[in-house]
Amino acid sequence: MPLNFLEVWNNMKRRALILGSLALSASLLLSACGGSAASSQAASTSSEAVASSAAASSEASGESVQLTVFAAASLTETLNEIAEQYKTVAPNVELVFNFDSSGTLKTQIEEGADCDLFLSAAQKQMNALQDENLINTDTRVDLLENKVVLAVPEGNPADIQSFEDIGTDQCKLIALGNEDVPVGSYSVEILTNLGILDELESGNKITYGSNVKEVTTQVKEAAADCGIVYATDAFSAGLETVDQATAEECRQVIYPAALTASTEHADEAQAFLDYLATDDAAAIFESVGFAMVK
Repeated sequence: MPLNFLEVWNNMKRRALILGSLALSASLLLSACGGSAASSQAASTSSEAVASSAAASSEASGESVQLTVFAAASLTETLNEIAEQYKTVAPNVELVFNFDSSGTLKTQIEEGADCDLFLSAAQKQMNALQDENLINTDTRVDLLENKVVLAVPEGNPADIQSFEDIGTDQCKLIALGNEDVPVGSYSVEILTNLGILDELESGNKITYGSNVKEVTTQVKEAAADCGIVYATDAFSAGLETVDQATAEECRQVIYPAALTASTEHADEAQAFLDYLATDDAAAIFESVGFAMVK
């Protein structure tokens, strides 16, 4: 009897150990699966979640926050569309845009204009504000890339097919942005590299616009035989493009963005800037020809 009891007892202990090991393994497996699922869920944060933290404080108090965004004129159509979309993400955040040439916007910020977020069409203007400590450097990002193109009026009456044609008798008048406007600076670079800028200036073949939208309008109304604009503006205006600047003709066109040093709504401004890098915003930017900077 004692022997049988010991055998039974030992068998019971072995079974208990086996069951305990199985239970422990199952527990560890479930824990690992749960952790993996949680990690995957965290990694797939939606566009709405990007802005939720910024909207939370204003929603909790029921207060509306007004964000003033200074943006290059070439961002007009896309940012207005994104703003409509953003209303469902952060309903208590009101976006107020000031669209103009990046040079004009830079000057306004330097003169103390209220601005929470600045989106420039070139590094030059953002660099100047950074040197003057007027932006929050830690928030600065390169957001978008654009291309510089040669656009012509409907039907292309002058039959201009390339940048080289600008220097021929086919082109009687070309529309450009002022040199202190990013698109004007890029235009000067292209025409200088082609060796035809001096000839155009001496022949009074250039008409200027204070921003890219004015240049686009001159081309659309056939007030000029052609114009140098951004690919996105040509697309939005329905213009025909006949040439695109190469890397040898023009430096890369990058749009930097940053919060201003004077913003009183840093959380909300940062949330909107973060949202501009989401897939939802990227779809709108890319639909007109922008490329997201990775």
